[in-house]
Order: sequence, then structure tokens, then C-alpha cells
Amino acid sequence: MTEAIDLLIHARWTVPVEPAATVLDNHSIAVRDGRIVAALPRADALTRFRAARQVELPEHVLIPGLVNLHTHAAMSLMRGLADDLPLMRWLEDAIWPAEGRHISPAFVRDGTLLAAAEMLRGGITTCSDMYFYPEAAADAFAEAGMRAVLGLVMLEFPTPYASDADDCLRKGLAARERWLGHPLISFSIAPHAPYTVSDASFVRARALADELKLALHVHIHETAGEIRNALAANGMRPLTRLARLGLLGENFIGVHAVHVDESDIELLSRHNCSIAHCPTSNMKLASGIAPVPRLLEAGLRIGLGTDGAASNNRLDLFQEMRHAALLAKVGALDATAVPAHTALHMATLAGAQALGLDAAIGSITPGKQADLCAIRLDGLESRPCFDPVSHLVYVAGREHVTHVWVNGESRVDKGVPLLHINDSELLRAVSMWQTKIVN
Repeated sequence: MTEAIDLLIHARWTVPVEPAATVLDNHSIAVRDGRIVAALPRADALTRFRAARQVELPEHVLIPGLVNLHTHAAMSLMRGLADDLPLMRWLEDAIWPAEGRHISPAFVRDGTLLAAAEMLRGGITTCSDMYFYPEAAADAFAEAGMRAVLGLVMLEFPTPYASDADDCLRKGLAARERWLGHPLISFSIAPHAPYTVSDASFVRARALADELKLALHVHIHETAGEIRNALAANGMRPLTRLARLGLLGENFIGVHAVHVDESDIELLSRHNCSIAHCPTSNMKLASGIAPVPRLLEAGLRIGLGTDGAASNNRLDLFQEMRHAALLAKVGALDATAVPAHTALHMATLAGAQALGLDAAIGSITPGKQADLCAIRLDGLESRPCFDPVSHLVYVAGREHVTHVWVNGESRVDKGVPLLHINDSELLRAVSMWQTKIVN
């Protein structure tokens, strides 16, 4: 007797990510009730299963959905607003003033919808977001059908969203209560950075993260100036301060970690922390090159993030994989640093592990949710193909994504988005916000 399933995907290559460095030729993935039932040779799948729908991917590679470990989704509405500036000038002279004038639930919802549409079309099925009005972001991600971990941002200074860090948390926790139990929406605690959050607020963030079993999502050691200022202000490096406050732990996600010395790496490693590496943003803001090979050698989990579209300016994890691999090689002067399989692991399973979601996503494993992405390798620019994983990192781009599934539900089919978002209406909203921002 054959087993009834919802979906059977036949792919030329399948890269499950687990086990590591594995490529399956001519395998099929069986999906039922949004979960992966089996990964097995095509002939065996056709014998074992009776599928309501079958998808043929004859010249494609099938991978887990990509995990964007750090972004500010709503900032897609500020894409290109203030380019070619260093971080603090970019923040203080352009971004924070623009946010002060325009941030609202409507801004966040529209900007997040724009970001979700971009990310899903590029194979990103999960993101870890950090921004204001998380309830508006949750509404947008849920409408788009994208998995998201929403950071309850904390800042000491007043913003249109909240008066201080305590007010941020009060409003964020209320949003979390409203979305508890949603299959795609979850939350983290997101103190912005050591230079914008007090010791007392960090201690409260740690207590809440422990109580609610949430990740802590924090910008750390992004620029050399941040380190200098911290040493001048309190005589210690930011990570040393966070360690003394009890912030570091296996649920701690440090974003950027560009300027880390051996003492910082030892702290991160000893506390089993994760890193969200954002190579394109680090290059664009001239922040520096993170020592990724050394961080990997120390046993740290390193996922990939795009950062926001205002500092990248793309929400494109194919670009991040390529940049992560190439920057690591040139930074270490070692062509073997961050090989293609490692870059793909960073863009999938490592990000899921950092978020505590690896039991559900991050690899093509029976029992996990069917968050999947197919990339075509049949064009002139991708032939010949000796190694599909090498092509994913060094050849393919998001324009080669043909199919995307979240929880087994199709979000992109044969290159056509099925996002339940009207492009024309979304573009009209974007045009309206552009007019408001420039006037």
C-alpha cells in the first residue's frame, strides 16, 4: 500500500545540510502536513508514496530554506537613503532622525511586507528581525507567510515607539502575548547595543530571556570606535562588560563581532554564544572584516545576516554566502577558509541553531518543517556544474530561485511569487513613504 502525502519533490541534487557535506543525486522529498516525511531515491519514492502534487526539478538543487539571522526588515523603506557613510554618522545624522519623523505601526507594517516579499523571492524562509512595533511586523510576516523571530528591541532614549527601555519591553511583551502559539511567529529579547543600553536594562533582558526561554539578540563590536569609546567610558571592552552582567550564554546572538580579540573570542566560546555575521553591511559601512575562520576554529556557531536594507542594500543571502566565503579567504590569506559547504551551513542550520529552531528548520531532515528552496542551475552562466554546492555559493544568485516552501506551503512556484501580497498595492505604499521621507 502506498502512503498518501501532500507533496513529492523530485530534484536533480538535494543538499540536506545534515549530514554535513552531503549531496544526494536524484532524490525525492516527501511532505505531509507541512513536515518532511522522508528523503529517498526517486524510484523508491514513487513506489512508496501517493502524492497529491508532484514537482519536478530536473536541473535544480534543493536546499533548506535560508535563515537570515539579523535584519531590520522595516528599514527596507529607507533603502539607499544615506549611503557611503560610516556607521555612527549614518545612524546619528540620517537614520535616527528619519526614524524620529516617520516610524509608526503603518511604516513598520509596510516596510516589513516589502522586506518579506524580497526575502521570500530569494529563498529566505526565516529571519531574525530587530525593530520597533513588533506587533506590526508580526502582522506583516504572518500575511506574507514567512517565519520570523521578532526582537523586542530595547533602547534607553525616547523614540516614537517608546519612552525608554522599560517602555520598549512593556510594549514588546504585550505584542508577544498577542502572538503566542502562532506557527510562524516567535520572539527574542533584543537590547540594541552596549552603547545604547544600560547595565540595569541588560540585567533585566537576561532575566526575561531566561524566564521566557528566548534568544538575546545584541549588536556587539561592530566598529573600532565602539571599542575605543567603551574603554574610555568604563575601562572595559563591551563583551567584557556583558559577560560581567551575565548576558553571555548559549542563547546569546552577537551581531557583527568584527573587532574581537583573543579575549573576546575566549569569552564567546566559553559561554557557547552564536554570531550573526553580516559581511556585506560590514563592508559597506567600512566596519571591517570579522575574523570568521578564527571564530569557527573556536567552535562558535556563525549564521549569516543581511542587516537592514538601509545598510546593505539587499536582503540577499546568496550574496552574503559569497561575501562571507570570499572575505574569510582574503582576510586570513587562506583560500581554504570558509569553503562552500561551510557557507551554506552558515546560511541555514547555523542560523536555525542560534535561534533555537534547529529541531524544526535548517536542514532537510524527516520530522522537520518543510521550509525548502530550489535553485535552477540550467543556464549558460551555471554550466558546466561539477559541484552544485560550489555553484550555490560562487555562481548562483537569488534570481535563480524557482521554488520556495514554508511549512510545505508554496510561496514561490516556477519563479512566480504566491505571497498573498498585491505587488501593485505594495509598490503604491512604498512610493507614498518615499514621498513622505524626502519631503
